[in-house]
Amino acid sequence: MAQDRFRPHAAAYLVLVKDGQVLLHQRANTNYYDGYYSLVAGHLEGGETAEQCVVREALEEAGITLDLKDLKVEHVLHFLTPTHEYIDIFVTASKWQGEIRNMEPEKCGELRWTPLDNLPDNLVPEVRQALDRISKGEHYSEIGWE
Repeated sequence: MAQDRFRPHAAAYLVLVKDGQVLLHQRANTNYYDGYYSLVAGHLEGGETAEQCVVREALEEAGITLDLKDLKVEHVLHFLTPTHEYIDIFVTASKWQGEIRNMEPEKCGELRWTPLDNLPDNLVPEVRQALDRISKGEHYSEIGWE
């Protein structure tokens, strides 16, 4: 009998930057760090790349259109929780089309611009780590493996 291969969960995050600020997404009604800030993000669906996932999520969550040529993978975070193992991919962009607006108010308390050097205390820990490592030019990190 063949053994099933291990398959981690994968998510992609949009690090949208403008004038030294990053667009934050306040989580709501998700049962994961509700009230905390994160980034526009989502799980990869089968048959899509991390960049395609970010383009899809940007439209679904923030109402903006991104062009694949304007995206750059900046950081990969290997993340272990008590119940799952994730590969989180952080993609940066500084150009988009459309007006940013909260398209999912049932899951998002607000979208807001925040200075990268003054992030809120209630930032999801793995997002804080990734943004910190991106600012240092580090392309890979791990969390939860202590």
